[in-house]
Amino acid sequence: MKQSRKHAERFDIKSELIRLADPKYRSFSSGLIPGADNIIGVRIPDLRDLAKKIAAGDWKGYLKEAADDSFEEIMLQGLVIGYAKADPGEITAALTYFIPKIDNWSVCDSVVMGLKITKKHQETFWKFIQPYLDSDREFFVRFGIVMLLSYYVDEKYISAVLKRLDTISHDGYYVKMAAAWAVSVCYVKFPEITHAYLENCSLDDGTYNKSIQKICESYRADEEAKNILRGMKRK
Repeated sequence: MKQSRKHAERFDIKSELIRLADPKYRSFSSGLIPGADNIIGVRIPDLRDLAKKIAAGDWKGYLKEAADDSFEEIMLQGLVIGYAKADPGEITAALTYFIPKIDNWSVCDSVVMGLKITKKHQETFWKFIQPYLDSDREFFVRFGIVMLLSYYVDEKYISAVLKRLDTISHDGYYVKMAAAWAVSVCYVKFPEITHAYLENCSLDDGTYNKSIQKICESYRADEEAKNILRGMKRK
């Protein structure tokens, strides 16, 4: 009976995802998310609503039995972890099991944005993400970088964030783009500190130039600063 109930719950979630699917959105998403397999076509707001409902119940039981058959089913697991009312230890334990399933930027970034618990437990999660930043797996590193730019670009951590970005050497495209994104966020919030960093950083040329490009694309950086930065681009 217990096993049948678990299978029924899994089936109900899959059925709900299919009910929420939009074929046009599926086609649109498939073109934006390389590496994502079996996209059903459920919009992120709908996935978040479903994740909240699951998180309000036996979310641990759900994660143990959740299927990995589609992009949405994997995304849903990460969103549930973010919405779960639990202590940091329980969340990091769930993330440790979940993070190896991340294989595209959309799941990575959406799940990170839901980990609001990090704001209240910065030190715990700072320690947690360090091994991911040193990993040889592209989306492990991206996860760590997006955590940095989402929750640690503040007065307490800005210097540590920039120093940490300078130690990342992974050649993956999604790592480099995340690093450039992170530098641009640092610049917008702490322009003087980040400008000084750019003058002496060890970023590879591609990531360095992409960082400057992203800063110059931001409406929050002033034109005089942008002109100076354009002149700093590496040949």
